Amino acid sequence: MEKKKLVLIGNGMAGVRAIEEILKVSKDLFDITIFGSEPHPNYNRILLSKVLQGDTKVKDITLNDWEWYEENNITLYTGETVTKINPEMMAVVSDKGRVVPYDELIIATGSVPFILPLPGADKQGVTAFRDIKDTDIMLEASKNYKKAAVIGGGLLGLEAARGLLNLGMDVSVIHIAPTLMERQLDETAGRLLQKELEKQGMKFLLEAQTQEIYGADRVEGLKFKDGTHLEADLVVMAVGIKPNIELAKESGIAVNRGIIVNDFLQTDLPHVYSVGECAEHNGIPYGLVAPLYEQAKVLASHICGQEAAPYQGSVLSTQLKVSGVEVFSAGDFMDGDDKKSLKIFDEQDGIYKKIVLKGNKIVGAVLFGDSKEGNRLFSMIKKEADISDTEKITILQPVGEEAGASLVASMSADEIICGCNGVSKGAIVQAIQEKGCTSVDAIKACTSASRSCGGCKPLVADVLQLTLGSEFDASAQKEAICGCTTLSREEIVDGIKEKGLTHIREVMNVLGWESEEGCSKCRPAVNYYLGMVNPKQYEDERESRFVNERMHANIQKDGTYSVVPRMYGGVTNANELRRIADVVEKYEIPLVKVTGGQRIDLFGVKKDDLPKVWQDLDMNSGYAYGKSLRTVKTCVGETFCRFGTQDSMGLGIDLEKKFEGLQTPHKVKMAVSACPRSCAESGFKDIGFIGIDGGWEIYVGGNGGTHVRGGDLLYKVKTDQEAMEITGAYLQYYRETANYLERTSAWIERVGLAHVQSVLDDKNKRTELNARMDEALSVYKDPWKEIIESKKTTKELFETVGIS
Repeated sequence: MEKKKLVLIGNGMAGVRAIEEILKVSKDLFDITIFGSEPHPNYNRILLSKVLQGDTKVKDITLNDWEWYEENNITLYTGETVTKINPEMMAVVSDKGRVVPYDELIIATGSVPFILPLPGADKQGVTAFRDIKDTDIMLEASKNYKKAAVIGGGLLGLEAARGLLNLGMDVSVIHIAPTLMERQLDETAGRLLQKELEKQGMKFLLEAQTQEIYGADRVEGLKFKDGTHLEADLVVMAVGIKPNIELAKESGIAVNRGIIVNDFLQTDLPHVYSVGECAEHNGIPYGLVAPLYEQAKVLASHICGQEAAPYQGSVLSTQLKVSGVEVFSAGDFMDGDDKKSLKIFDEQDGIYKKIVLKGNKIVGAVLFGDSKEGNRLFSMIKKEADISDTEKITILQPVGEEAGASLVASMSADEIICGCNGVSKGAIVQAIQEKGCTSVDAIKACTSASRSCGGCKPLVADVLQLTLGSEFDASAQKEAICGCTTLSREEIVDGIKEKGLTHIREVMNVLGWESEEGCSKCRPAVNYYLGMVNPKQYEDERESRFVNERMHANIQKDGTYSVVPRMYGGVTNANELRRIADVVEKYEIPLVKVTGGQRIDLFGVKKDDLPKVWQDLDMNSGYAYGKSLRTVKTCVGETFCRFGTQDSMGLGIDLEKKFEGLQTPHKVKMAVSACPRSCAESGFKDIGFIGIDGGWEIYVGGNGGTHVRGGDLLYKVKTDQEAMEITGAYLQYYRETANYLERTSAWIERVGLAHVQSVLDDKNKRTELNARMDEALSVYKDPWKEIIESKKTTKELFETVGIS
C-alpha cells in the first residue's frame, strides 16, 4: 500500500516529538517530510542557557542527529521556511520555491521572541535569546564588550544573565515587576531568588520601564522613564514569547492568540493539525515542554487512526535550577480569597516551602532551595487529592518513606516523571520490562528521562526499584561523567590503568566516546584522572583546563585577573610585604585585599602584566585558582596566645609546604587552630586541626560555602608527624576515589566516614597511599616560575589566548 504523505512545518521539540510518537504507533504509515528554518537538526532549546554558560556545546544538546532522520527515512530540509499552505492543492511552498504535497499536515512553528517596540531596538548589540544564532551573538559580543543589560526578569532572562556573567560581563537585569519570575514564584520566593543571584554578581533594576535604547550604530545604553540611564554595549531582550501564527493566519486557518485546535490537535482545516507553542487549546497556548509532549502523544494516536483519549489541557508545573538555585511551582500558587496557604521558611539554609489549599485540596505549591518534593506535590495537585485526614505539616515535611517508592507506586502509568522530556512512568516501566534497562543511565539512553536538567533522577531510580524489586541493585546505579560517554568515573580510571592509556584522545578513542572531541565537562575530568593515575609520565594538557587554571590567575568580570602569592600558613615578613607594595604601585593594581584564608589578593592585574607581576613578586603561586590545596589558615598558637596548646603555625607551614601544588578533584582548604576555641575556623574546612592537651584532633569534610557543613572527627593523634601521615593518606584516598569537581564534603557523605576510617586504620594501606602521594608531589613545579622561564608559553598564553 502506498504510504500517505505527512509534512511537518517546524523542526523544533514539539513537532519532532509528534513525529517520534507517530513512528512508535506506526512506523510504515507515512512518507515524512520536515521543514526547519534553522540550519540544525532537532535540538533541546531548554539547554541553550547551558551552551551560553559554557557548561556544554551545541552538539551536546542535539536531540535527533542527522543519522536519526536517515534511519527513519525522513526527508529534512534545514534552513528552509514554508511560506504558504495551499489547502485546495493540499501542498506547502517553501521560500526556495519547493512545492511538497501532503495528505496530513502538522504545523509546529513554535513561538517568536517578543521584542519591545522601543526606539533603538534595531541597533547592533540588541538581541533576543531564543535560538542558537542568538546564543552565538551573545558569545561573540562577550569577547569585545563588557557591560550587558538583560530586559526581563523571568526564567529566560535570568538564564541569559547567568551565562553572560560566566563570560566575564558586568550584568544588570531590568524587570518591570517588583519581584523576579512572578509567573512562576510568589513574592517571598522571588525575593529570595533575587538575594541569591545578587550574591552571584547579578545587579537588578526592578519596577523599571525602559524608554529608549541609545547609541550610534551600536547600543551604548538604556534610558528609563524616570530619566535615569544605564550604560550597556549588549542588550538582551527576554520579555516573553508569542505564538508564531503568521503562516496559519495567511493560509486562512482559524487563529486567536495561537492556532486554534480541538481536543485532538486538529485545526479548522481538514487534515491539518497544530502542536506546540503555536497551538491554542481551550484558549490557552502552552509554553512548557510537558504539555507539548502530552499534545504530541494525542496527535500521534489520532493521525494514525488509533483510538486516543482527548487532550484535556494541562496543569502547569515548573521544576528547575535557576543559576544553580532549585525552584519549583505548580498549579494556582497565589493565596487569597477562598485559598489558604501553609508555609515553611528556613532563613538559615535559604529554604522556603508553600502549599495553597482550597478547602481540603491542594491547588498549588511553591518550593525554593529544596525542590525534591516537587513531583509528589504536583501529583497531589493533578489528582486533586483530598487531604482532610492528613496532618497538613507532613505534606511539606514527609515522615518515613512517604516521598520515596510509595509516591511512584501511587502514580498512574501516564503520569509524567521527566517534565523536561515528557517521559511518563509507563514509558520507563516499559523500558525496564521490554528493553532490560536496570540503571538510571540506561533509562536515560532509552527514554531520555533525566537527559536535560537531571532533577528527576531520584524518581527514575524509585521507578527502577519499584519495578525490579529484589533485582534492583542500588550499588550498580552508576552515573556517566557526561553525555559523551556511558562510562562512570570508576570505569574510566580502571580503563586508564588496565589499558595503559596516556592521552585524553586515546582515552576517548579506546573507551568508545560518542563525541570524538569530548566536551567541556569530560575533558578536564579525564585530564585529571590521567594525571592522578600516572603523575610522573602524564604530560598535563593545558587546553583541557578551565580558564583560571590555564592562566594561573583568577579572571574577574572586567577581564582583568587577581593574583594571590603563596604565604605559608598565612605567615609573611617585611621583604615579602615590601615586594607586594612595590608591585601594586608599579603595575597600578587598583585593589589589594586580605582574603579569608589569610593571604593578600591583588585585584585588577592586566593579562599582559601577569608574568611581570609574578617575576617582580618572586613568590610562589598561591594556587587560588586551582583544583588543589589553596591555603592552610592558622592562628598564632602557643607561641603568642595564652590559650594555645600546640604550635599551630608550625604545623600549618609544614602542611602547606608538603602539599603545595597537589592536584585534587576540587579545591582543598585547611586550617590549624592551637586550641578548641578554633580561631582559624578549623571545624569548617576540608581538613581541620584543633590542638588539645597532648596532641591534635583532625576534622574532615567541612565546608563553609553555600552548603555549610561541619567537619567530622576523623582521628585524634599525638604528634605532628602522625597528623602529616594521616593527612597524606586521607588526601590521596580522596584523590583516587572522588569524582572530578566533587568537594570533600560531598565525597565524605557519599563514601561514609566509617569507610574512610577503616581504610586509614590499615597501616599498610596508609603507607601505600602516602607512597603514591609522594610520587604525585615529586613532579610539582611552581607554574609562575615555569611560565616566566618559558618565552614560548608566555607568548602562547598571554599574547594569543583570549578569554574563554
